[in-house]
Amino acid sequence: MSLLKQEKSLLFAALIAGAGFALEHSLLEGGRLLAGACALALLTVIIGVALRVAHHAEMLAEKLGEPYGTMILTLAAVAVEVVILAIMMLAGGSPTLARDTVYSALMLDINGILGIAAIIGGLKHGEQPYNLDSGNSYVSMLLVAVGVSMFVPEFVPHDKWQAFSAFNIVAMLVLYGLFLKMQTGRHSYFFSYSQSDKAHDEGEHDAATIRTGRHAGLLLASIVLIGVLSELMAAFLGKGLEGSGLPAIIPAIVVALISASPEILTAMRAALDNRMQAVLNIALGASLATVVLTIPVIEGIALYTGQPIEMGMTPIQTTLMLLTLLVASINLNDGETNAIEGYTHAALFATFLFLSGIGL
Repeated sequence: MSLLKQEKSLLFAALIAGAGFALEHSLLEGGRLLAGACALALLTVIIGVALRVAHHAEMLAEKLGEPYGTMILTLAAVAVEVVILAIMMLAGGSPTLARDTVYSALMLDINGILGIAAIIGGLKHGEQPYNLDSGNSYVSMLLVAVGVSMFVPEFVPHDKWQAFSAFNIVAMLVLYGLFLKMQTGRHSYFFSYSQSDKAHDEGEHDAATIRTGRHAGLLLASIVLIGVLSELMAAFLGKGLEGSGLPAIIPAIVVALISASPEILTAMRAALDNRMQAVLNIALGASLATVVLTIPVIEGIALYTGQPIEMGMTPIQTTLMLLTLLVASINLNDGETNAIEGYTHAALFATFLFLSGIGL
């Protein structure tokens, strides 16, 4: 009974999913406004489930410590993103959906999460230290991953897309495999910071009392439930946006927001607790995982279906991405963050939101 009480949001979401599938056709026949309202309601439910993903990932993080803790959280968030994207693409989503989602996720993780966390943490604690090696490693890997996966495709001829997609899948998986080996092996100390670890160890949870199997099982169940709810949301969202005149990037931003929701709350708490290393591991780790894990899955779906996807960014997207990576490389070169650095990323995030709002 205690477990059922704790997971009442998951039970509620499961009931909503059952009711949604039973009433899907009649609700879709109710018109665009009703479909849009249903999509918004499902989005709220999905974010509620995503927060349970964050909770169970945090419990596993307490048990396993860094860098494994934040790695679990970021991989869980990417799994949510991959599930939603795959469902929406197989349901006939836009060929630019994957590109816009990865782009939106990077803007949200680097400029949104990292920027806002640096502001609130800086205003409370001043300069917040982190391991400089981790910042350098993340930014260099992101430059390579984004460059190969999203800059180069702008120049690949259309008749060569299958060959490049196959190469990209192998390249990204090898890149992440090598990064994981570094992060969990010889260079694992790059991604931890003693002051952060001390603050983390003084948290409210006793690692000895955490039941790993239960939290891992509920984490997986939550991700599956998000996939089911996302299939419903995709249908209602498509109907709701039909003829609305809203920017085409809106579904991509919705997917990015859902996948990032487990990370946002955790990163903000870490910043307020003066654990900037955890914030970096979450924001930049999620950014890297989004590129090197999401894109291979999407490229694989494209090869399987024979339908090419558009991964090359628009000129405005390319410019904003280059600015983001340049600012990150400059800000993360001294081992400390502050509110001023946070403001620079927040300004880029505001620019992203404005440009998206006007359809650019």
